[in-house]
Amino acid sequence: MIPDILFWTGITVATPLVLWFLLSLVVGIRYIPHSRVGIIEKLWSSRGSLVEGRILALKGEAGYQARILRGGLHFGYPCWMFSIHKVPLVTISEGRIGYAYARDGSPLPPEQTLGRTVACNSFQDAAAFLNDGGQRGRQRGILREGTYAVNTALFIVITEQMVYTGPVTKDEAAQLRTWQAELGSVAGFAPVKVGASSASRAISVAQGNDDTNAMENGLTPSDNLGVLTVHDGPTLQPGEFIAPQAGGDEHGAGHNYFQDPEQFLTLGGRRGRQLQVLTDGTYFINRWFATVELRPKTLIPIGYVGVVISYYGQNGEDVTGAGFRYGEQVSRGQRGVWKQALTPGKYALNPYALKVELVPTVNFVLRWISGQTESHRYDESLASIPIITADAYEPLLPLSLVLHIDYEKAPRVVQRFGDVKRLISQTLDPILTAYFRDVAQSSHMLELLTHREDIQKRATEELGRRFSEYDINCVAVLIGRPESDARKLSHGEDPIEALFDQLRMRRLADEQRETFAKQQEAAVRLKELNHAQAEAERQTHLTATKVEIEIASNRGAAQLAEAQNMAKREVTLAEGQGRAARLLGEGEASRIAQIGEAEARVSQQKVEALGDPRLYALNQITDKLAQSQQPLVPERLIVLGGGGDSNNGQGGLFQAIMQVLTTWQVVQEEKPEPEKKIAA
Repeated sequence: MIPDILFWTGITVATPLVLWFLLSLVVGIRYIPHSRVGIIEKLWSSRGSLVEGRILALKGEAGYQARILRGGLHFGYPCWMFSIHKVPLVTISEGRIGYAYARDGSPLPPEQTLGRTVACNSFQDAAAFLNDGGQRGRQRGILREGTYAVNTALFIVITEQMVYTGPVTKDEAAQLRTWQAELGSVAGFAPVKVGASSASRAISVAQGNDDTNAMENGLTPSDNLGVLTVHDGPTLQPGEFIAPQAGGDEHGAGHNYFQDPEQFLTLGGRRGRQLQVLTDGTYFINRWFATVELRPKTLIPIGYVGVVISYYGQNGEDVTGAGFRYGEQVSRGQRGVWKQALTPGKYALNPYALKVELVPTVNFVLRWISGQTESHRYDESLASIPIITADAYEPLLPLSLVLHIDYEKAPRVVQRFGDVKRLISQTLDPILTAYFRDVAQSSHMLELLTHREDIQKRATEELGRRFSEYDINCVAVLIGRPESDARKLSHGEDPIEALFDQLRMRRLADEQRETFAKQQEAAVRLKELNHAQAEAERQTHLTATKVEIEIASNRGAAQLAEAQNMAKREVTLAEGQGRAARLLGEGEASRIAQIGEAEARVSQQKVEALGDPRLYALNQITDKLAQSQQPLVPERLIVLGGGGDSNNGQGGLFQAIMQVLTTWQVVQEEKPEPEKKIAA
């Protein structure tokens, strides 16, 4: 039972295959998947075989046919006459390049390395390629992104992922793999991107270049340009090393910046390194036709000018004149040193055709100091200068030199010396070394240490005069501290250091002397200060005293004035009182005198009336006794010269007698002469 089932199952499966074989054998029905193409190989033909050297049939000869079968059913290709090779469609990824190799066609002439471009629908029309004179070998045309139905019996297409090929030998397959690796090593499957930092750096690294130097010079990886070397076309003329620009179009529009090889060669382009460069952009260039080297743009920083040395161009006329015998300078675009330097900026210059020497136009420093180098590195080969002084010291003299180069004279400097480093090593270094050795031979070591400013000033003037002959301005010469050569020192003491110790001791002594003098001066000043302070204090007391004196004086004056006023008032009062007293006295005296005179006249009249003064006196005594209370006979002894109380009558008698006698005597003295009369 089981064998019967297997038998009928086998018949059921085999029947369609047998029928299909019979149909293909008799009718020639063939099916091609849509992801593939069919390459027709005609096994035999009544038209004979192919012509010698051809591998593709155009007229139905036996062999590989020019036409191909696309996806679908095809009739008329019986298997006993045709063999159909199914190969995949050629696919080029987006942004990638495919390269074609023709196995058939016209042979290449000696001056060609690539087959010329023929209109063949991007290598999809093999018959058109062969009929229009397509050439065998690697092709100038390329395939851009897309899918192509290519007859791989004629065209082998090399892409980044695979090699599309028909029936080839092992040797051909090995060669194709070698080409694929070579293209991959130069990033040939990617377009050339100039100015795109990541892609351009990848291409540059793939080509063995590096952007480190560019970044050190102030450029980023995107600040680059493309230098092309064309590998096809006529060779350069004798004496030329770089190909002139094709067609003279500065913008490369004629050949679309080397993307159209046929137009490039039609415009007269030649093989070799090209003068024209690629600037920022993306370019689909056939790397079999031209390789691209990414180089940094020329950056001229601020503070520099770029002196251009052109290796390309016509010989120009010298513009330096007969007096300059160090070479010729030419106008811009001619071969030689350009008279006009480039100002700071970025320039897309072909580094193989033009060389730019940077010349600093600002002050820059060169150090003749062992182990020290400025950032410009012009002085990396310079060292301290060994000298011998007049007193047999052998120090190393460190120097710094400040220089300036006139920007208009920069081309002359480059023409004369080649570059700034050679200027320093071949001219400035020998002149400076010889000058300071001469100075040292006529100077003592101590003078180098203590008269450095004078030596620097003389050196600046003398070297400035010498350097001016070479179009260099010497701004300043600076001398450092001399040091002993360590290689010449024995185990003993360093003589220069010992000299420095002596100078330090001398300086210390001078400083101490100055310190003592200052201290003495300070003591004098302190004494003067103390005296001034004492005077100030005394002056304060004196001022206060003067103020008090003035206050007391003012007070005394006030008191004096007041006393004087009071004295004046007292004097006036006293005078008034005196005058009043005098007047009162005079009045009283006058009154008394008048009374006395009146009484005298009365007494005189009484005497005269009595006729005898003694009668009058007796009369007076009698009156007194009558009025006296004292007894006629005194109870006590009366002493003459004593006084008694007139009120109680004691002494009244004596007083009365004396009054009588006195009155009588006065009357007698004042009694006028007989012929005169007393006025009443």
